[in-house]
Amino acid sequence: MKWKKYLEETVDPDDVDIKSVAVKDELDPVIWDDKQSLKSYLADHLYKIAKDFFSGFGLEWELVEDVTITGSLANYNWSKYSDVDLHLIIDYSAVDENEKLVRDFFRNASAMWNRTHDIKVKGHDVEVYVQDSREPHHSTGVYSIKYDRWNMTPTKYNPQIDKKSLQRKSAKWMNDIEEIYDRYAEKDYKSANEQAERLMKKLKKYRQGGLEKGGEHSIENLVFKVLRRNDYLQRLSNLRIMSYDNMMTVNGGIGSEIIKVRLKESN
Repeated sequence: MKWKKYLEETVDPDDVDIKSVAVKDELDPVIWDDKQSLKSYLADHLYKIAKDFFSGFGLEWELVEDVTITGSLANYNWSKYSDVDLHLIIDYSAVDENEKLVRDFFRNASAMWNRTHDIKVKGHDVEVYVQDSREPHHSTGVYSIKYDRWNMTPTKYNPQIDKKSLQRKSAKWMNDIEEIYDRYAEKDYKSANEQAERLMKKLKKYRQGGLEKGGEHSIENLVFKVLRRNDYLQRLSNLRIMSYDNMMTVNGGIGSEIIKVRLKESN
């Protein structure tokens, strides 16, 4: 009966909204001027955010080789859901010879900052990331805020997207997330947490593989965007956190009603 219930509630691929991944005719006009340069007052504002973020580390600002915007907002596949991907470019080896330690430190610091701040620029969430200057980067649009120029100029073209395949693959991931919710609703918190952790890692590798193989318009990266723009990534994150909290709670649990509220807020 549980399996039958799950089948009745699966996401139909035909119902998956993929309109937000369409390629636009121009860059976002509220961010870029007529010459395709970042509007100066936004450049100053974002540069200050980068400096304020970095100031808490006790490191010299001179270590930052560049501050850039990348991702879909620096390209023609932007949408209202796009983040301002604000990257601080640093040579990790110049910070410490233990580059893995530096990488882990900056990634954890970035993740913490992004979780605890809710900064928007023209309706777009700001997400900071400290990138090693030698790290391969797969975006086809990279704009230097520090030097006010394109490091990599985006090219407008219409990729051939297999819409049915995109909907089908997106629906598969959505149903995987819904299945985790089933485990949570049944109060099987340990199983829900393990599945959520495993699925998040799997999805990250899935997207990264697509970026390395086919770039921003790879089916894997587009699936990731569809999941994010339909709030399924937020649902998965909520499930991971709430299942862990319930699993570790003594003398009673938080209850499934809380996660239902959070999931509804994501819609």
